[in-house]
Amino acid sequence: MTDTGKPLLRVLQGEAVWPPPLWLMRQAGRYLPEFRALRDKADFITRCMTPDLATEITLQPIRRYAMDGAILFSDILILPWAMGQSLEFVQGTGPVLGAIRSEADLARLDPRRVPDATAPVMETLSRLRATLDGPDPIGAAQGGKVALLGFAGAPFTVACYMVEGHGSRDFEATRGMAYANPMLFDRLMDMLTRATADMLCAQIDAGAEAVMLFDSWAGLLPPSQFRRHVIAPTRAIVQEIQARRPGVPVIGFPRLAGIMAAEYARDTGVKVMALDTGTDMAAMAGQVPPDLTLQGNLDPLLLLAGGEAMAAEARSIRDAMKGRPHVFNLGHGVVPPTPPEHVGELVRIVREG
Repeated sequence: MTDTGKPLLRVLQGEAVWPPPLWLMRQAGRYLPEFRALRDKADFITRCMTPDLATEITLQPIRRYAMDGAILFSDILILPWAMGQSLEFVQGTGPVLGAIRSEADLARLDPRRVPDATAPVMETLSRLRATLDGPDPIGAAQGGKVALLGFAGAPFTVACYMVEGHGSRDFEATRGMAYANPMLFDRLMDMLTRATADMLCAQIDAGAEAVMLFDSWAGLLPPSQFRRHVIAPTRAIVQEIQARRPGVPVIGFPRLAGIMAAEYARDTGVKVMALDTGTDMAAMAGQVPPDLTLQGNLDPLLLLAGGEAMAAEARSIRDAMKGRPHVFNLGHGVVPPTPPEHVGELVRIVREG
């Protein structure tokens, strides 16, 4: 049942609220001085897997800006790490994993490890929910409370890193496997689809009130592959969540999907679709069901620049969505050099009504 004291949950369920609720992808991170003060205390995986640290990092932007949503501080690669794939975050390089290129590599992964390995993440969610819904809630916004969001990487995007072994602009090895060895790639995708659904249900049980699927590399695929490796697994995950945890909203983010975004909205069953910077919000609103909530989509580099250009675009996005369910957000994550005062100004502008 929707808590009507939480504007974000009302909108995620399809209600139009004005001004729209607001949170930002990567709202907890390196642009905040309070985050940088904690960064040197532990490496990235340790920060994700230590409830004291992950809870504090999640709450930092809530205290500072009174966002309508608090999203768990974690990473989409925690799932393959929990299944047994090696993972290291290297300064200046990003994630480095033991690449999955064969049946033997895949056989070393064990989804049964995930519940125990991710127990600290669930503890973080439990602490966050208790804090946000406690007698003295942090960052109460618009007269209500802050909604707690969990998340996971969508199977295709997680598979990109698992197969490639690192970040890439085009993920040639991953897409090559999907074409040249579809049986192996499908086995990996099936494993990820089941494990992702299980992990998101566990996040909901631990306190998440909505969950988000980040498909950051969906736009790399041609339509036939997009339907097979983006729409189909997302639909399976949404159906599993709705069967096991009815009514919990799922936000889908098929980044760079372009013309395929409307089909994604129709065929996956997501309650909310997040849009990247390159999508015209008003045009997309005319192509999707009227009760589908849209999320987005200010350019993070406009947030970095600030000033009147940011203000004008933020008002344009906000006003174009008036009268339909809309969550104001970015088209991708906050970039590290962003001045914190620009985020504060954006919050003020969106909420001025």
